[in-house]
Formats: sequence, C-alpha cells, structure tokens
Amino acid sequence: MRFDSVPSTALRQELLDTADAAEEAGLGWLSVMDHWFQMVRAGFPASDPMLEAYTTLGFLAARTETVQLGALVTGVTYRYPGLLAKTVATLDVLAGGRATLGIGAAWYEEEHAALGVPFPPLKERFQRMEEAVLIARQMYDPANDGPFDGAHYRLGETLCSPQPLSKPEIMIGGSGEKVTLRLVAKHADACNLFAADTDRLRHLLDVLHRHCDDVGRDPAEIRVTTLHGGEKLLAGDVDGFVDEMRGFAALGVDTVILRPPATSLAAWVRDVVTPAVAPVRDL
Repeated sequence: MRFDSVPSTALRQELLDTADAAEEAGLGWLSVMDHWFQMVRAGFPASDPMLEAYTTLGFLAARTETVQLGALVTGVTYRYPGLLAKTVATLDVLAGGRATLGIGAAWYEEEHAALGVPFPPLKERFQRMEEAVLIARQMYDPANDGPFDGAHYRLGETLCSPQPLSKPEIMIGGSGEKVTLRLVAKHADACNLFAADTDRLRHLLDVLHRHCDDVGRDPAEIRVTTLHGGEKLLAGDVDGFVDEMRGFAALGVDTVILRPPATSLAAWVRDVVTPAVAPVRDL
C-alpha cells in the first residue's frame, strides 16, 4: 500500500475504505509493504508516509472477514524472528486464521542506518532468513516449545501461546536464482516472484523446480504468487489484462498481487481492480 498522496489525517479512513472495497470485490489477498521509510529507490521521497506493517495489518484484520493478510515482505533484519513469529501468530488469531508470514532478505540499507538497525552482509542476511523460517516452524508446532540453537539466533524456548489458528503460510519473496529460490524449495509454503511476462516466469519456475529436485521437494507443494504492475488495468483494458493473466495461470500462478499506483487506494480497488476479479478468478 502507498499513501504518498494521502494526508495523515485521512489515512485511517483511506484504509477503512480500501478494506471495504477489497472485501466487496472478493479479493483474495491484501498486503502492505514492510518498510519504515518510503522507497527512494522507486523514486519517492523517504519522507512520504509509510505506516508500520503489522500495526496496519492488525487494523485491517478488524475490518475484514475473508481476505488473506500479510506483509509483502518482512525484511529478516527488521525484527527478531521469535518476536516476528509471535506477531504473525497474534495476527492470525485476531484475523480468524488469515495470516501469511511473508519474509525476505531485506535490502533497504538507508532506513536501517537511519533508525540504527544492524544491516549485515547479504550472505548473512540469507542465513538469518533461513533460521527465521525454522524458528517460525518450531513456534507454530505446539508439540515443540524447546530451545533453538542456530548460528545467528539462540532461543531458550519457542513457546507461542495462543497458537495461530491456521499455522500461517510462510511466503519467501524474491527471484534470486542461486539462493532465494533454493530457500523457497527447502522451506516455503509459497513464493512471490518478480516476473513481468510469462517468459521470465517460466524461467524462474524452471529454476525453482530444479532446486526442488535437488532437495527432494514436490514443487506442487509451493503456492506460486507473482507481483505485477497491472498496466493494462490502469489503461482500462480489462480484457487485455485477463488475457495476460491467462498465460500466468497456465504456468501455475495461484495469485497475482498488483502494485497500486499513486492514487486513492480505495478508488483503485473499486474502479480499476474490481472489474477484473471475476474473470481472473475463473481462469
């Protein structure tokens, strides 16, 4: 979600209206970015509004009943993994079993430096991400609340009470072919791939399937999602967008997650996204 065009006094109502529009449209997924600053790398001033992700998701949980909720995605460096797993478990309970734990290796070094959060080298961040996923798995196992002893994280016990209602799906975001997709093959329930077209998506899925073969995993166990700009929808070409999504569906994509433009989120969901929901769902 982006709020660069929304004043702070109107953010609450914009979120409420967006949640209502998403539910009315029958969307399957509603997510937020997990950043502290707006993304300069994407061309926006760091000072533009950026709400804290899990506070926002809790607010959305109270307003919605059906849509799946998650961060796309949480940087592993932002929270200690035991606390992250606890936060997502709480979200899942309060949302009635609708939480996804989205996680990635993090990249926004500037916001880490600004707020005094350590930003280790990429190799270590990947190691930490793998341990974070293992910690979450253990915390969501009511039969195992013992210690966790990793290279980067050591937990005396992994008690998580109340347990989540749904054992939250773990989604790893990113398209790195050597490390990220191998971690998806080893550990993830879902992935979020960056693919602008079916050729790129087919290549990434081929890489993922090879990693699955290497680790002895059935790729059908991994729900495939992709991030998409929805340019045809923004141009009013619903039929063109549906045709585009037909190719994604044929390759096994379960969910397409759209990047919102710099406009009213509620109006975008209601006027731009909603007309495509039913035809895309039928693919």
